[in-house]
Amino acid sequence: MQAIRFGIDLAKTVFAVHGVDAAGEVVVRRQLRRGQVLKFFARQPPALIGLEACGSAHYWARELAKLGHEVRLMAPLYAKAYLKRGKNDGRDAEACCEAVSRPTMRFVPVKTVEQQCGRALHRTRDLLVRQRTQTGNAIRAMLYEMGLIASKGRAGIDDLVEQIETGGLEVPAQLLASLRPLARQWRGLEHQIAAMDKQLESEARADPVARRLMTIPGVGPVTAHAVIAAVGDGRQFA
Repeated sequence: MQAIRFGIDLAKTVFAVHGVDAAGEVVVRRQLRRGQVLKFFARQPPALIGLEACGSAHYWARELAKLGHEVRLMAPLYAKAYLKRGKNDGRDAEACCEAVSRPTMRFVPVKTVEQQCGRALHRTRDLLVRQRTQTGNAIRAMLYEMGLIASKGRAGIDDLVEQIETGGLEVPAQLLASLRPLARQWRGLEHQIAAMDKQLESEARADPVARRLMTIPGVGPVTAHAVIAAVGDGRQFA
């Protein structure tokens, strides 16, 4: 009997695969190394495949769909409800196989390569912004111990960094040795974030859907780009 439905437990090296036939009987229960996955499914007739929406899931969903299979991604929390007994790779694959067949299951839309690249751009920008904030807070804290304060926000930090760079602060030379690397780091982060903002704005203005979003009051290029990267065209919503 051939399998009509599969569940796959994704991993870095060894994948667990569980398949059932039209009667619900188990016909495939095996482990595949990473390099064997696409070769195995290339030999299978078109089937429904369930995956948890975890790391690398969107990549595998696209690759399996190219082979003619219908691939559905599910939130791990929803698939967990179909897990039997203790958790292991094989039972996780079985849970995915069962969960994907449920008529009331909610699925995660498969992201395109462009969407994932867009999300990566925003994650990188968020990280740089956090690092800039941490660096600015470190500068403020060191100078606060010397009785020096600045106004709130980036303008205040920018003023402090400028004074550190020009030697306009009356602080011990030993403290300046600690402040100058932080000032250079803050400046570098400022330039990197500005460059990413310019790239996001350029991409947003080139996208017709993003341009429509930007007609909404308060929605700028960065927000519009983030929505497109995360949601796509929104057709998956009823």
